[in-house]
Amino acid sequence: QNQSQQNQGQQNQGQQSQSQQNQGQQNQDQQNQSQQNQDQQNQDQQNQDQQNQESRGERRSGRQGRGRSAPSRPTPPPKGVGSNVRHVVLGDLSFRTWYPSYYPEELVGREIEKLYVCQWCFKYCRDIVPFVAHRKLCHARNEPPAGQLIYSKDEYTIYEVDGEEDQLFSQNLSLFAKLFLDNKSVFYDVASFNYYLLVHNVPNDSISNAEQERRQIIGFFSKEKMSWDNNNLACILVFPPWQRRGLGKILMGISYELSRLEGRIGGPEKPLSELGRMGYLKFWQARVASAILAVKNKTALSVEEVAEACWMLAEDVVSAIEAMGVLGARRADGSFVVSKGRVREWVGLNKVDLTPPVDEEGFAEDYLVEEE
Repeated sequence: QNQSQQNQGQQNQGQQSQSQQNQGQQNQDQQNQSQQNQDQQNQDQQNQDQQNQESRGERRSGRQGRGRSAPSRPTPPPKGVGSNVRHVVLGDLSFRTWYPSYYPEELVGREIEKLYVCQWCFKYCRDIVPFVAHRKLCHARNEPPAGQLIYSKDEYTIYEVDGEEDQLFSQNLSLFAKLFLDNKSVFYDVASFNYYLLVHNVPNDSISNAEQERRQIIGFFSKEKMSWDNNNLACILVFPPWQRRGLGKILMGISYELSRLEGRIGGPEKPLSELGRMGYLKFWQARVASAILAVKNKTALSVEEVAEACWMLAEDVVSAIEAMGVLGARRADGSFVVSKGRVREWVGLNKVDLTPPVDEEGFAEDYLVEEE
């Protein structure tokens, strides 16, 4: 009986010890889990604080950028489209990208949250420290943009860059542009293209920084040096912070003025993207209406006559006048007629500004001599 009581006592003591150990382990697990939850909450709060700080910084940058012709809200990206670079920092402006680009994976990585791009030479860095160091020493900081000045009007200038002579700049520009273009395919073989940079020159009284801070490349278009289809434009882009200002019309206008100087009727490379077609239709409509209403002593013109007056392809003229709803009857020879009266009515109804986006007198004289 005594042995039985001893055994029973040992069993009870063992159970109590095991119970205490289990309870202690449970308490320790709960403490560890509580600490992990607290650490996660602290990390989440730090991330949120950092995002809020970046957001405030971007809003301040947007407000500061207004003096540099940069709005606070860039054009939002298309829905359902992903990119290997989620945000890009161009100078001191940060905005979202739209499409993936072909930056070297060994330099940028497979996916990156932010890519830092120099606003003068478009060199790219994945980290902010080398980016800041580069900006201080960039060779293009104290110089005009690459290429030759060919056009200047008010606050905007156009520079022509030879892709063969400035290959690194042209490649970097093309890689940056791909972040906002779905169908651009030329990135490294740039020697057969010219690039036309749209540069905004901020007035002297709007900022107090040095001369180089006053110039900003805000868009461009590329053009094949030799196009068998007479394409006067390969791709076009106004950078998102400067979109919705009608600046694309300047680039389109320059492309057609170049066609006129070359003596070739041309148009953009096709097929156009949906956004590209919408932009070109508006441009074509205003250009066609202006050309038709400028003709004296005629009440109607054929499509071919309008095309010659605008230096546009006949198919693009037809697209414009069909969208305007002013295409008239077909002649006996098969050509179509456009009524000036209906065009004038369309202009008044839609309140279309027929002021040319490009002034012929804005072209540099030495460039005109070279073209001739």
